[in-house]
Amino acid sequence: MYVVPPPQRSDSGSNGDLRVYQTWKGSNIFFLQGRFVFGPDVRSLALTICLIAVPVTIFCIFVARKLIDDFSDSWGVSIVAVAVVFTIYDLILLLLTSGRDPGIIPRNAHPPEPEALDGNMDAGAGQTPQLRLPRIKEVELNGITFKVKYCDTCMLYRPPRCSHCSICNNCVERFDHHCPWVGQCIGMRNYRFFFMFVFSTTLLCIYVFAFCWVYIRKIMESEHTTTWKAMLKTPASIVLIIYTFISMWFVGGLTVFHLYLISTNQTTYENFRYRYDRRSNPHNKGVVNNFKETFFSTIPPSKNDFRAMVQREPPLPPRSVAGGFMSPNMGKANDEIEMGRKAVWADMGPAMSDHGDGKHGNNERLHVKDGELGELSPDIRTTVDEQSDRPGMHPRRSSWGRKSGSWDMSPEVMALAARVGEQNQNGGGSSSGSGLVTENRPT
Repeated sequence: MYVVPPPQRSDSGSNGDLRVYQTWKGSNIFFLQGRFVFGPDVRSLALTICLIAVPVTIFCIFVARKLIDDFSDSWGVSIVAVAVVFTIYDLILLLLTSGRDPGIIPRNAHPPEPEALDGNMDAGAGQTPQLRLPRIKEVELNGITFKVKYCDTCMLYRPPRCSHCSICNNCVERFDHHCPWVGQCIGMRNYRFFFMFVFSTTLLCIYVFAFCWVYIRKIMESEHTTTWKAMLKTPASIVLIIYTFISMWFVGGLTVFHLYLISTNQTTYENFRYRYDRRSNPHNKGVVNNFKETFFSTIPPSKNDFRAMVQREPPLPPRSVAGGFMSPNMGKANDEIEMGRKAVWADMGPAMSDHGDGKHGNNERLHVKDGELGELSPDIRTTVDEQSDRPGMHPRRSSWGRKSGSWDMSPEVMALAARVGEQNQNGGGSSSGSGLVTENRPT
Protein backbone atom coordinates (compact mmCIF):
# COMPACT_ATOMS: atom_id res chain seq x y z
CA MET A 1 0.00 0.00 0.00
CA TYR A 2 1.27 3.46 -0.82
CA VAL A 3 -0.15 6.51 0.92
CA VAL A 4 0.68 9.83 -0.71
CA PRO A 5 2.86 11.84 1.72
CA PRO A 6 2.13 15.50 2.40
CA PRO A 7 3.53 17.83 -0.26
CA GLN A 8 7.01 19.17 0.44
CA ARG A 9 9.17 21.72 -1.28
CA SER A 10 11.85 20.18 -3.39
CA ASP A 11 14.12 21.07 -6.25
CA SER A 12 12.61 21.01 -9.69
CA GLY A 13 15.03 18.33 -10.83
CA SER A 14 14.23 15.94 -8.00
CA ASN A 15 10.78 15.13 -9.37
CA GLY A 16 12.30 13.31 -12.30
CA ASP A 17 12.76 10.16 -10.21
CA LEU A 18 9.15 10.07 -8.93
CA ARG A 19 6.03 8.66 -10.49
CA VAL A 20 2.67 10.37 -10.73
CA TYR A 21 1.08 8.31 -7.96
CA GLN A 22 3.89 9.31 -5.58
CA THR A 23 3.19 13.03 -6.02
CA TRP A 24 -0.58 12.74 -6.40
CA LYS A 25 -2.36 15.72 -4.81
CA GLY A 26 -5.64 13.90 -4.20
CA SER A 27 -6.50 11.80 -1.15
CA ASN A 28 -6.26 8.47 -2.96
CA ILE A 29 -4.34 5.42 -1.75
CA PHE A 30 -2.39 3.34 -4.27
CA PHE A 31 -1.44 -0.34 -4.36
CA LEU A 32 1.12 -2.22 -6.43
CA GLN A 33 3.01 0.92 -7.51
CA GLY A 34 -0.02 2.77 -8.81
CA ARG A 35 -1.73 -0.13 -10.58
CA PHE A 36 -4.72 0.09 -8.23
CA VAL A 37 -6.17 3.35 -6.98
CA PHE A 38 -8.55 3.47 -4.03
CA GLY A 39 -10.24 6.15 -2.02
CA PRO A 40 -8.97 7.29 1.39
CA ASP A 41 -11.54 5.06 3.13
CA VAL A 42 -10.25 1.85 1.54
CA ARG A 43 -10.25 0.10 4.94
CA SER A 44 -14.02 -0.22 4.66
CA LEU A 45 -13.44 -2.50 1.68
CA ALA A 46 -12.22 -5.24 4.05
CA LEU A 47 -15.47 -4.99 6.01
CA THR A 48 -17.52 -5.30 2.81
CA ILE A 49 -15.57 -8.40 1.75
CA CYS A 50 -16.19 -10.00 5.14
CA LEU A 51 -19.90 -9.20 4.98
CA ILE A 52 -20.06 -11.18 1.72
CA ALA A 53 -17.57 -13.99 2.22
CA VAL A 54 -18.36 -14.99 5.80
CA PRO A 55 -22.11 -15.68 5.27
CA VAL A 56 -21.40 -17.64 2.09
CA THR A 57 -18.79 -19.71 3.91
CA ILE A 58 -21.29 -20.52 6.65
CA PHE A 59 -23.86 -21.39 4.00
CA CYS A 60 -21.52 -23.78 2.19
CA ILE A 61 -20.45 -25.57 5.41
CA PHE A 62 -23.72 -25.88 7.33
CA VAL A 63 -26.39 -25.81 4.60
CA ALA A 64 -25.17 -26.52 1.05
CA ARG A 65 -22.88 -29.40 2.11
CA LYS A 66 -25.81 -31.24 3.73
CA LEU A 67 -28.01 -30.63 0.70
CA ILE A 68 -25.62 -32.70 -1.42
CA ASP A 69 -27.07 -35.93 0.03
CA ASP A 70 -30.64 -34.76 -0.48
CA PHE A 71 -30.27 -34.26 -4.24
CA SER A 72 -29.32 -37.03 -6.60
CA ASP A 73 -26.51 -36.99 -9.13
CA SER A 74 -24.69 -33.65 -9.40
CA TRP A 75 -27.48 -31.34 -8.28
CA GLY A 76 -26.24 -31.25 -4.73
CA VAL A 77 -22.68 -30.40 -5.77
CA SER A 78 -23.93 -27.67 -8.09
CA ILE A 79 -25.53 -25.86 -5.14
CA VAL A 80 -22.11 -25.42 -3.51
CA ALA A 81 -20.38 -24.67 -6.82
CA VAL A 82 -22.86 -21.96 -7.79
CA ALA A 83 -22.53 -20.29 -4.39
CA VAL A 84 -18.72 -20.27 -4.58
CA VAL A 85 -18.54 -19.09 -8.22
CA PHE A 86 -21.18 -16.43 -7.66
CA THR A 87 -19.31 -15.13 -4.60
CA ILE A 88 -16.02 -14.93 -6.51
CA TYR A 89 -17.77 -13.09 -9.34
CA ASP A 90 -19.28 -10.67 -6.83
CA LEU A 91 -15.90 -9.95 -5.22
CA ILE A 92 -14.29 -9.35 -8.61
CA LEU A 93 -16.94 -6.75 -9.41
CA LEU A 94 -16.26 -5.18 -6.03
CA LEU A 95 -12.55 -4.86 -6.79
CA LEU A 96 -13.24 -3.53 -10.29
CA THR A 97 -15.44 -0.87 -8.72
CA SER A 98 -13.09 0.06 -5.92
CA GLY A 99 -9.61 -0.35 -7.42
CA ARG A 100 -9.86 1.56 -10.68
CA ASP A 101 -9.87 5.20 -11.73
CA PRO A 102 -13.53 6.29 -11.55
CA GLY A 103 -12.98 9.06 -14.09
CA ILE A 104 -10.67 11.53 -12.35
CA ILE A 105 -9.93 14.68 -14.33
CA PRO A 106 -6.27 15.70 -13.95
CA ARG A 107 -5.95 19.03 -12.19
CA ASN A 108 -4.14 21.92 -13.84
CA ALA A 109 -0.79 23.14 -12.60
CA HIS A 110 -1.83 26.77 -13.15
CA PRO A 111 -5.20 28.51 -13.40
CA PRO A 112 -6.48 29.29 -16.89
CA GLU A 113 -6.11 32.73 -18.40
CA PRO A 114 -8.83 35.20 -17.32
CA GLU A 115 -11.20 36.26 -20.04
CA ALA A 116 -13.00 39.29 -18.61
CA LEU A 117 -12.76 41.90 -15.90
CA ASP A 118 -14.60 41.40 -12.68
CA GLY A 119 -17.20 44.13 -12.78
CA ASN A 120 -17.85 44.01 -9.04
CA MET A 121 -14.52 45.58 -8.18
CA ASP A 122 -14.25 49.36 -8.17
CA ALA A 123 -10.80 50.34 -9.32
CA GLY A 124 -9.51 53.57 -7.85
CA ALA A 125 -7.31 56.16 -9.49
CA GLY A 126 -4.08 54.66 -10.70
CA GLN A 127 -5.21 51.12 -9.91
CA THR A 128 -5.67 48.29 -12.36
CA PRO A 129 -9.04 46.51 -12.10
CA GLN A 130 -8.69 43.01 -10.71
CA LEU A 131 -8.99 40.17 -13.17
CA ARG A 132 -11.04 37.21 -11.94
CA LEU A 133 -12.16 34.02 -13.56
CA PRO A 134 -15.94 33.80 -13.88
CA ARG A 135 -17.38 31.26 -11.48
CA ILE A 136 -19.84 29.91 -14.04
CA LYS A 137 -19.52 29.59 -17.80
CA GLU A 138 -22.02 28.44 -20.39
CA VAL A 139 -20.98 25.77 -22.87
CA GLU A 140 -22.99 24.21 -25.66
CA LEU A 141 -22.98 20.43 -26.04
CA ASN A 142 -25.06 18.68 -28.70
CA GLY A 143 -27.16 21.78 -29.12
CA ILE A 144 -27.88 22.04 -25.37
CA THR A 145 -26.45 24.82 -23.21
CA PHE A 146 -24.92 23.73 -19.90
CA LYS A 147 -23.54 25.82 -17.07
CA VAL A 148 -20.14 24.65 -15.88
CA LYS A 149 -18.48 25.77 -12.65
CA TYR A 150 -14.88 26.59 -11.92
CA CYS A 151 -13.10 24.36 -9.39
CA ASP A 152 -10.62 26.29 -7.25
CA THR A 153 -8.88 23.10 -6.10
CA CYS A 154 -8.30 21.55 -9.52
CA MET A 155 -8.04 24.96 -11.26
CA LEU A 156 -10.29 23.96 -14.16
CA TYR A 157 -13.84 24.32 -15.41
CA ARG A 158 -15.68 21.10 -14.68
CA PRO A 159 -17.25 19.42 -17.71
CA PRO A 160 -21.01 18.80 -17.66
CA ARG A 161 -22.08 16.15 -15.10
CA CYS A 162 -18.71 16.46 -13.36
CA SER A 163 -18.39 17.24 -9.66
CA HIS A 164 -15.62 17.54 -7.08
CA CYS A 165 -15.55 14.81 -4.43
CA SER A 166 -14.63 16.32 -1.08
CA ILE A 167 -13.51 12.91 0.26
CA CYS A 168 -11.16 11.94 -2.57
CA ASN A 169 -10.36 15.61 -3.38
CA ASN A 170 -10.73 15.03 -7.11
CA CYS A 171 -13.03 16.17 -9.90
CA VAL A 172 -14.78 13.06 -11.26
CA GLU A 173 -16.55 12.78 -14.61
CA ARG A 174 -20.23 11.85 -14.44
CA PHE A 175 -19.96 11.85 -10.67
CA ASP A 176 -22.66 9.68 -9.06
CA HIS A 177 -21.65 9.53 -5.38
CA HIS A 178 -18.88 8.44 -3.06
CA CYS A 179 -19.65 4.98 -1.73
CA PRO A 180 -18.12 4.24 1.70
CA TRP A 181 -18.81 0.50 1.31
CA VAL A 182 -16.46 0.20 -1.65
CA GLY A 183 -14.14 3.02 -0.54
CA GLN A 184 -14.22 4.80 -3.89
CA CYS A 185 -16.02 7.43 -5.92
CA ILE A 186 -18.58 6.14 -8.40
CA GLY A 187 -18.20 7.85 -11.74
CA MET A 188 -18.08 7.36 -15.47
CA ARG A 189 -15.48 4.57 -15.51
CA ASN A 190 -16.78 2.35 -12.69
CA TYR A 191 -20.53 2.97 -12.49
CA ARG A 192 -21.27 -0.09 -14.64
CA PHE A 193 -19.29 -2.36 -12.31
CA PHE A 194 -20.86 -0.74 -9.26
CA PHE A 195 -24.38 -1.50 -10.46
CA MET A 196 -23.42 -5.06 -11.43
CA PHE A 197 -21.87 -5.53 -7.97
CA VAL A 198 -25.00 -4.31 -6.19
CA PHE A 199 -27.26 -6.38 -8.45
CA SER A 200 -25.17 -9.58 -8.08
CA THR A 201 -25.06 -9.10 -4.30
CA THR A 202 -28.85 -8.92 -4.31
CA LEU A 203 -29.04 -12.15 -6.31
CA LEU A 204 -26.55 -13.82 -3.96
CA CYS A 205 -28.68 -12.86 -0.96
CA ILE A 206 -31.77 -14.28 -2.66
CA TYR A 207 -29.87 -17.49 -3.50
CA VAL A 208 -28.70 -18.08 0.09
CA PHE A 209 -32.10 -17.09 1.51
CA ALA A 210 -33.93 -19.49 -0.81
CA PHE A 211 -31.74 -22.57 -0.22
CA CYS A 212 -31.84 -22.05 3.54
CA TRP A 213 -35.60 -22.47 3.30
CA VAL A 214 -35.11 -25.48 1.02
CA TYR A 215 -32.93 -27.11 3.67
CA ILE A 216 -35.53 -26.42 6.38
CA ARG A 217 -38.17 -27.91 4.10
CA LYS A 218 -36.07 -31.05 3.64
CA ILE A 219 -35.79 -31.45 7.43
CA MET A 220 -39.56 -31.09 7.81
CA GLU A 221 -40.17 -33.82 5.18
CA SER A 222 -37.55 -36.24 6.48
CA GLU A 223 -38.53 -35.97 10.17
CA HIS A 224 -42.20 -35.13 9.72
CA THR A 225 -41.97 -32.17 12.06
CA THR A 226 -43.21 -28.62 12.17
CA THR A 227 -41.46 -25.59 10.74
CA TRP A 228 -40.35 -24.26 14.12
CA LYS A 229 -38.84 -27.59 15.18
CA ALA A 230 -37.07 -27.89 11.83
CA MET A 231 -35.62 -24.43 12.20
CA LEU A 232 -34.31 -25.27 15.66
CA LYS A 233 -32.37 -28.18 14.17
CA THR A 234 -30.43 -25.80 11.87
CA PRO A 235 -29.59 -22.56 13.70
CA ALA A 236 -27.19 -21.55 10.91
CA SER A 237 -30.11 -21.41 8.51
CA ILE A 238 -32.04 -19.13 10.89
CA VAL A 239 -29.10 -16.72 11.14
CA LEU A 240 -28.60 -16.69 7.37
CA ILE A 241 -32.31 -16.15 6.71
CA ILE A 242 -32.41 -13.14 9.02
CA TYR A 243 -29.13 -11.74 7.67
CA THR A 244 -30.02 -12.12 3.99
CA PHE A 245 -33.53 -10.78 4.54
CA ILE A 246 -32.18 -7.56 6.06
CA SER A 247 -29.44 -7.29 3.42
CA MET A 248 -31.95 -7.68 0.61
CA TRP A 249 -33.77 -4.56 1.75
CA PHE A 250 -30.56 -2.54 1.45
CA VAL A 251 -28.93 -3.91 -1.69
CA GLY A 252 -32.26 -4.74 -3.31
CA GLY A 253 -33.60 -1.26 -2.68
CA LEU A 254 -30.36 0.21 -4.00
CA THR A 255 -30.67 -1.93 -7.13
CA VAL A 256 -34.21 -0.73 -7.80
CA PHE A 257 -33.20 2.89 -7.25
CA HIS A 258 -30.30 2.66 -9.70
CA LEU A 259 -32.50 0.91 -12.25
CA TYR A 260 -34.68 4.01 -12.12
CA LEU A 261 -31.64 6.26 -12.48
CA ILE A 262 -30.36 4.28 -15.48
CA SER A 263 -33.74 4.31 -17.20
CA THR A 264 -33.91 8.10 -16.89
CA ASN A 265 -30.16 8.70 -17.44
CA GLN A 266 -29.57 10.41 -14.12
CA THR A 267 -26.91 10.19 -11.46
CA THR A 268 -27.50 10.05 -7.73
CA TYR A 269 -25.99 13.52 -7.39
CA GLU A 270 -28.26 14.94 -10.09
CA ASN A 271 -31.34 13.26 -8.66
CA PHE A 272 -30.87 14.84 -5.25
CA ARG A 273 -29.48 18.14 -6.54
CA TYR A 274 -31.52 19.07 -9.60
CA ARG A 275 -34.73 17.01 -9.37
CA TYR A 276 -35.13 16.28 -13.06
CA ASP A 277 -38.56 14.78 -12.45
CA ARG A 278 -39.82 18.35 -12.06
CA ARG A 279 -38.25 19.63 -15.26
CA SER A 280 -36.82 18.34 -18.49
CA ASN A 281 -33.73 16.12 -18.26
CA PRO A 282 -31.33 17.09 -21.08
CA HIS A 283 -29.47 13.76 -20.80
CA ASN A 284 -32.48 11.46 -21.21
CA LYS A 285 -32.30 9.54 -24.50
CA GLY A 286 -35.11 7.10 -23.88
CA VAL A 287 -35.16 3.94 -21.78
CA VAL A 288 -33.54 1.64 -24.37
CA ASN A 289 -30.79 4.08 -25.34
CA ASN A 290 -30.13 4.90 -21.71
CA PHE A 291 -29.51 1.23 -20.88
CA LYS A 292 -27.33 0.86 -23.97
CA GLU A 293 -25.25 3.86 -22.90
CA THR A 294 -24.72 2.41 -19.42
CA PHE A 295 -24.00 -1.25 -20.21
CA PHE A 296 -22.90 -1.44 -23.85
CA SER A 297 -20.96 1.76 -24.52
CA THR A 298 -17.18 1.76 -24.50
CA ILE A 299 -15.61 2.79 -21.22
CA PRO A 300 -13.26 5.70 -21.97
CA PRO A 301 -9.60 5.24 -21.06
CA SER A 302 -8.25 6.87 -17.94
CA LYS A 303 -6.95 10.41 -18.25
CA ASN A 304 -4.26 9.62 -15.68
CA ASP A 305 -1.18 7.47 -16.06
CA PHE A 306 -0.35 6.95 -12.40
CA ARG A 307 2.81 4.99 -13.20
CA ALA A 308 4.27 7.59 -15.54
CA MET A 309 7.30 9.59 -14.50
CA VAL A 310 6.60 13.08 -13.22
CA GLN A 311 7.26 15.72 -15.87
CA ARG A 312 8.79 19.02 -14.89
CA GLU A 313 6.07 21.64 -14.74
CA PRO A 314 6.49 24.58 -17.13
CA PRO A 315 6.98 27.96 -15.44
CA LEU A 316 3.97 30.17 -14.99
CA PRO A 317 3.76 32.55 -17.99
CA PRO A 318 4.03 36.23 -17.07
CA ARG A 319 0.81 38.18 -17.05
CA SER A 320 0.54 41.74 -18.26
CA VAL A 321 -2.08 42.80 -15.74
CA ALA A 322 -2.07 43.46 -12.03
CA GLY A 323 -4.83 42.96 -9.51
CA GLY A 324 -5.93 39.39 -8.95
CA PHE A 325 -2.95 37.89 -10.78
CA MET A 326 0.61 38.79 -9.79
CA SER A 327 3.16 39.41 -12.51
CA PRO A 328 6.75 38.22 -12.07
CA ASN A 329 8.02 41.80 -11.63
CA MET A 330 5.44 42.82 -9.03
CA GLY A 331 7.00 44.04 -5.78
CA LYS A 332 10.31 45.08 -7.35
CA ALA A 333 11.52 48.70 -7.64
CA ASN A 334 11.76 48.85 -11.39
CA ASP A 335 12.34 52.51 -12.09
CA GLU A 336 12.09 55.98 -10.56
CA ILE A 337 8.79 56.91 -12.18
CA GLU A 338 6.95 53.78 -10.93
CA MET A 339 8.06 54.53 -7.36
CA GLY A 340 6.80 58.12 -7.54
CA ARG A 341 10.21 59.80 -7.91
CA LYS A 342 11.30 62.56 -10.25
CA ALA A 343 14.39 62.90 -12.31
CA VAL A 344 17.34 64.51 -10.51
CA TRP A 345 17.79 67.65 -12.58
CA ALA A 346 14.06 68.12 -13.07
CA ASP A 347 13.63 68.15 -9.29
CA MET A 348 16.42 70.71 -8.92
CA GLY A 349 14.67 73.28 -11.04
CA PRO A 350 12.71 75.04 -8.26
CA ALA A 351 15.71 74.92 -5.92
CA MET A 352 17.95 76.55 -8.52
CA SER A 353 15.57 79.46 -8.84
CA ASP A 354 15.62 79.93 -5.05
CA HIS A 355 19.32 80.77 -5.13
CA GLY A 356 18.96 83.69 -7.48
CA ASP A 357 18.96 86.03 -4.46
CA GLY A 358 22.00 84.40 -2.87
CA LYS A 359 20.06 82.44 -0.22
CA HIS A 360 19.90 78.73 0.27
CA GLY A 361 17.91 76.43 2.53
CA ASN A 362 18.43 72.95 3.91
CA ASN A 363 18.76 71.28 0.52
CA GLU A 364 22.00 69.35 0.24
CA ARG A 365 22.51 69.93 -3.47
CA LEU A 366 24.90 71.30 -6.06
CA HIS A 367 23.53 74.63 -7.32
CA VAL A 368 24.80 75.90 -10.63
CA LYS A 369 23.79 79.19 -12.18
CA ASP A 370 21.91 79.17 -15.42
CA GLY A 371 24.24 78.93 -18.36
CA GLU A 372 27.28 77.73 -16.43
CA LEU A 373 26.76 74.14 -17.47
CA GLY A 374 27.13 75.26 -21.01
CA GLU A 375 30.67 76.43 -20.27
CA LEU A 376 31.77 73.02 -19.09
CA SER A 377 33.63 70.63 -21.29
CA PRO A 378 31.58 67.67 -22.60
CA ASP A 379 33.42 65.12 -20.45
CA ILE A 380 32.90 67.10 -17.21
CA ARG A 381 29.25 67.74 -18.05
CA THR A 382 28.76 64.03 -18.66
CA THR A 383 30.32 63.33 -15.27
CA VAL A 384 27.88 65.66 -13.55
CA ASP A 385 24.97 63.96 -15.28
CA GLU A 386 26.26 60.54 -14.23
CA GLN A 387 26.53 61.68 -10.64
CA SER A 388 22.92 62.80 -10.68
CA ASP A 389 21.71 59.54 -12.16
CA ARG A 390 23.60 57.24 -9.79
CA PRO A 391 21.23 54.76 -8.05
CA GLY A 392 20.45 55.69 -4.47
CA MET A 393 21.71 59.30 -4.89
CA HIS A 394 18.38 61.07 -4.85
CA PRO A 395 18.96 64.82 -4.39
CA ARG A 396 16.78 64.98 -1.29
CA ARG A 397 16.92 61.49 0.20
CA SER A 398 18.94 58.35 -0.16
CA SER A 399 17.51 55.06 -1.34
CA TRP A 400 16.54 54.20 2.27
CA GLY A 401 14.39 57.28 2.68
CA ARG A 402 16.56 59.28 5.16
CA LYS A 403 18.35 62.55 4.48
CA SER A 404 21.75 62.25 2.91
CA GLY A 405 24.67 63.88 4.73
CA SER A 406 27.17 64.34 1.88
CA TRP A 407 27.79 63.90 -1.80
CA ASP A 408 30.37 61.53 -3.21
CA MET A 409 31.86 63.87 -5.87
CA SER A 410 34.28 62.91 -8.55
CA PRO A 411 37.60 64.76 -8.99
CA GLU A 412 36.27 66.58 -12.05
CA VAL A 413 33.43 68.11 -10.10
CA MET A 414 35.80 69.12 -7.27
CA ALA A 415 38.05 70.80 -9.84
CA LEU A 416 35.06 72.67 -11.21
CA ALA A 417 34.19 73.93 -7.71
CA ALA A 418 37.76 75.13 -7.12
CA ARG A 419 37.82 76.92 -10.46
CA VAL A 420 34.62 78.80 -9.81
CA GLY A 421 35.82 79.72 -6.29
CA GLU A 422 39.05 81.19 -7.67
CA GLN A 423 37.13 83.25 -10.20
CA ASN A 424 34.93 84.69 -7.44
CA GLN A 425 37.95 85.58 -5.26
CA ASN A 426 39.73 87.29 -8.14
CA GLY A 427 36.60 89.22 -8.96
CA GLY A 428 36.20 90.36 -5.31
CA GLY A 429 32.59 89.13 -5.22
CA SER A 430 30.92 87.82 -2.12
CA SER A 431 30.37 84.15 -1.59
CA SER A 432 26.66 84.69 -1.31
CA GLY A 433 26.46 85.56 -4.99
CA SER A 434 28.81 82.94 -6.26
CA GLY A 435 27.87 80.74 -9.12
CA LEU A 436 28.60 77.52 -7.25
CA VAL A 437 27.69 76.91 -3.65
CA THR A 438 28.58 73.65 -1.94
CA GLU A 439 27.31 72.59 1.37
CA ASN A 440 28.22 69.49 3.31
CA ARG A 441 25.95 69.44 6.35
CA PRO A 442 26.00 66.36 8.58
CA THR A 443 22.73 64.61 9.40
